[in-house]
This record gives sequence, C-alpha cells and structure tokens, in this order.
Amino acid sequence: MPSRDQGAINIKSRTVQVNHLRTHYLSAGPGQDITLVLLHGGGESAWAWRWVMPRLAERFRVLAPDLPGSGKSDLVAGKYVAGWYGSFVADFLDAVQIQRAVVIGHSLGGLAALQMALNDHGERVRGLVLVSSAGLGRELNPALTLMALPGLGEWSTLWALTPPGLLQRVGWRANGCFAHPAQVPAEWYLDQFWLGMRPGLLGDQLAVFRSLIDHQGQSEIVLDRLSDLPAPTLIVWGNSDQIIPVAHAQEAERRVRDGRLAIIPDCGHMPHVERPGLFLEALDPFLAKLASASGSPS
Repeated sequence: MPSRDQGAINIKSRTVQVNHLRTHYLSAGPGQDITLVLLHGGGESAWAWRWVMPRLAERFRVLAPDLPGSGKSDLVAGKYVAGWYGSFVADFLDAVQIQRAVVIGHSLGGLAALQMALNDHGERVRGLVLVSSAGLGRELNPALTLMALPGLGEWSTLWALTPPGLLQRVGWRANGCFAHPAQVPAEWYLDQFWLGMRPGLLGDQLAVFRSLIDHQGQSEIVLDRLSDLPAPTLIVWGNSDQIIPVAHAQEAERRVRDGRLAIIPDCGHMPHVERPGLFLEALDPFLAKLASASGSPS
C-alpha cells in the first residue's frame, strides 16, 4: 500500500529495522514535544488509523507501526510469547529515536501498550490510551476462542486463502467489529482483502491469536496490575463491542489510579474507524491536558 495524502496532512510510509525485523510504519506531523504512537489491533494494519491520524498530526508527531506479523512488516511466526509485543514497542521507539511517547493501542495494540507500561518500560509512557483493549478480562467473542482449537484454526486459515473464504472472512470481521458494517468506509474493506492476500500473513496471525487466546477466552490478563500503571490513562470503548465486552472497560476504570473512561455510542470494536469524530472528541481533552503538563505549545 503506497503513501497516501489525507487532506492537508501527508502521511508518509517508512521502514526501520527493529531487532532485525523490517518494520513498516506511518509517520505524520511536526517533530514537536509530544509524540503519539498508534498500535493497531489483530488482523489490522497501521492504515486502520488513517481516519484519525491527520487530525492528530495537526498538533503532534504521530507514528503508527505495522506490528510484526501484520501489514508490511516482517512475519515472525512462532516467536510470540507473553510480553513480546510490549518489548517490541519499546525497541521500535529506540529505532526511531523517541525516548517517551503517548501510546494509543487498540485491542491487541492495547495489550502491547499495557505490556510496555507494566514491564520495565513505564518511564517511557507519557500517557496511555486503551481502545477496546485486550488483556482486561477473560471474556471474548466465542468465534475467536474457536481459533485456539487444534485443527480448526488451521482449516479456517486455509479456507480464507480461497476467494470465497477470503470474502467470508472479511464479512465476518466487518459484522464482528462494527455496529453498522454498511457504513464503514470502503478503504477498510480493501485493506482487509489486501491483508488476506499477503502470503503467510494469515498463518502468522493465527500464531499471534494462539499466544493470547485459549479455549476459554483471553489468556494474558493484566487487570490486577492496572493500579501500577505509571501514566494517566484514557479508556475508550464502543458501547456495542461484540469482540470484547464493554464491561472490561468499566472494571478497568475502577482499577486505574489516574484513569478516565469514554464510551462511544452506537459503535462497535473499532471506534477510530466507525466513529472517528467521536473518538477524537474523547481524545482531545486528554491529550490537551498531557500537552499542558509537559509545557508543550500543542
């Protein structure tokens, strides 16, 4: 997928080596005091942030990596273990020479952000935004837990490599991720087809899911550690999320010391795609407060 111009803000496509992994990322905005790092969810790519990235880049430097096993970054099947993604994000910051950042993570990206903040890299997190985040409870859409069963995940992946299987996969993802799939921009669907056709990617994503999910739901839970989060935290969730229940957001808010919660109405698992305007409204005061505390003119 080439670089794309979103309005007046040019989103640039770049690559960097992170621990010998070729890592693709998007970059936009001026090099001001505060950097935002946007981490996409499972089955997505950095381009999932395209509907909010231009607005954010008006005030901040914004970086959005394709996490390993996603988008145009290297595939690393078999290397996913607890805490791996959090360490990768810290190493990515090293590679792009950023010491501290506000980390905004969606779903799997939210868990990666939590891993980074809780596992030896907390001082590098200026602020944390958890969007429909994984890792906050066991409950998960039952269709995803089936992927943990031996044979079924492999069969599903092979089926998705056929034209009708890929079409079915994209349709299932749309129905699961959005309250109103018919209103989702066509670009999201095109990205899903492109991702599904990349050789090896679906198998790699199965390995990712199985490192985080078992037959009972999510297997890596950090709920009991939320009181240790070192930075102000905003939790954003769609009220109609069918992938991870909104109750996880409400329980997380009770456990975070410096936290706030924004529930996006009439919205599913991906607020930044389905309701980008409301998503940005939720972020604006949180980011403004962080900028004010840092003395940034932003």
